[in-house]
Amino acid sequence: MIAFILGLFSLIASEQPVKQNVNSAKFELIKLPYSTDALEPVISRQTIELHHGKHLQTYVNNLNNLVQETKFKNANIETIVKESEGGIFNNAGQLLNHNLYFTQFSPNGGGAPSGKLAAAIDAAWGSFDNFKKEFETAGTGLFGSGWVWLAKDNAGKLSITKEQNAGNPLTKGLTPLLGFDLWEHAYYLDYQNRRADHLKELWKIVDWKVVERRY
Repeated sequence: MIAFILGLFSLIASEQPVKQNVNSAKFELIKLPYSTDALEPVISRQTIELHHGKHLQTYVNNLNNLVQETKFKNANIETIVKESEGGIFNNAGQLLNHNLYFTQFSPNGGGAPSGKLAAAIDAAWGSFDNFKKEFETAGTGLFGSGWVWLAKDNAGKLSITKEQNAGNPLTKGLTPLLGFDLWEHAYYLDYQNRRADHLKELWKIVDWKVVERRY
């Protein structure tokens, strides 16, 4: 059964990839700030290797080829996400989303935020525990694939946004701070269809120092 699931996810990750033109590559696969087994048991080594090494690599390859001969050829990833659509947006959005996602975790994570971010969370939701409940509810309730984000506006006010597919709060004029991946490839090997359980476990590995710097 496990072999079948691994094969299925490998197939999904490589579905209709654009062949990488190494001479025109601009975007690169982000280097993980931890080993592939460092987040176990919250996220398994197998999931990290497939999610990062297969899915994200495909988005990198696709985007590098899709932006050639377009106005986005020399644009940064944030500009592409804000201004593109169709295939370019899907791959750019997923590249940015995953870069933020993988770098917000640490094997020494968990606990609670501090400083200005903690104060902003208390102002918006009354307490950190209330925020976590609202965040999990939003993530569990999103239909299909997508993301749930903690984001801020230009005044520093926080909100929780649900985004379908490759969506990112940048397209709404917000700054993404913390994102949980709701695509099944992010959790199915470890949690099967139990998305809610997966979301609850992720708090154990969030690196709040990273999120505070983003804020």
